Amino acid sequence: MSNLEQDPREIRCGAETGDPTDGETGGGETELLAGRAVPLGGPRGMSVSRTLPNAHRRMIGAWCFVDAYGPEVATMRVPPHPHTGLQTVSWLVAGEVLHRDSVGSLQEVRPGQLNLMTAGRGISHSEESRETLLHGVQLWVALPGEHRRTGPGFEHHASLPELSGPGFAATVIMGSLGGVTSPATTFSPLVGAEVAVEGSAEVPLDAGFEHGVLLLAGEVEPLEAGPLLYLPPGRTRLRLSGRGRVLLIGGEPFGEEIVMWWNFVGRDHDEIVAFRKEWMEGEEFGAVEGFDGGPLPAPVLPGTRLRPRGRVRNG
Repeated sequence: MSNLEQDPREIRCGAETGDPTDGETGGGETELLAGRAVPLGGPRGMSVSRTLPNAHRRMIGAWCFVDAYGPEVATMRVPPHPHTGLQTVSWLVAGEVLHRDSVGSLQEVRPGQLNLMTAGRGISHSEESRETLLHGVQLWVALPGEHRRTGPGFEHHASLPELSGPGFAATVIMGSLGGVTSPATTFSPLVGAEVAVEGSAEVPLDAGFEHGVLLLAGEVEPLEAGPLLYLPPGRTRLRLSGRGRVLLIGGEPFGEEIVMWWNFVGRDHDEIVAFRKEWMEGEEFGAVEGFDGGPLPAPVLPGTRLRPRGRVRNG
């Protein structure tokens, strides 16, 4: 999915010293990361809630982008657009979305299935749906330096493993949770899971990870609809109660600086400039065949250089 903003914010993320922990519950403070409304294209498009990157916290592990949308009857129409240096993770609660990309993939994704695209050095893709009830999340995972120029690729996983315990059943989308590992390709230690809660539950966590939890549907304490709840490293379990579905993401704190602008993840201003020029004038991103319409033009770069910022904004 594209960032369709015409004046996208420049975001630079980087290393941060870890939070103190006390083993069972973690020693750092939790945070509520409020979302901001961002329009998604189409004649009957929708608005998404973007909770990551946030004004204060830019990443959770390698996860650098979280858009949640719906439930809403709408049409998704995102023209061909580029990506670099990341993976896109498409996860639906309701509806169907058709993915096309420049490596020749044509794949519809439905609830419970995973569409995973690795951009690496560069790929382009489109997403579209008929008018239907749409509800889901679009996530990006930043690739670490040694893998950020890997070849582009696409995976579809029609079924994924589950971890069950008293009061919950978790579908492991990416990485590992409680010893259960997704078949999806990852490039850094992380987890992504949808957790169905029925009653009181304690979901195991990796104490070395920082985590984020987002309410997708229903009523689940201690969550509220809208914001992403951030949990610092040190926690070995997540206590939930109620009835509903939540998204759990997490990973080892990302130890590199990255620059995010529009749909590109890079390392400095000049690299972003080169990515934009290639998309507008070159052929390295390939062509998306079969989409009824032209590609999405890149926004104009800001008038000043994209400057460094830390993973967490201080002050």
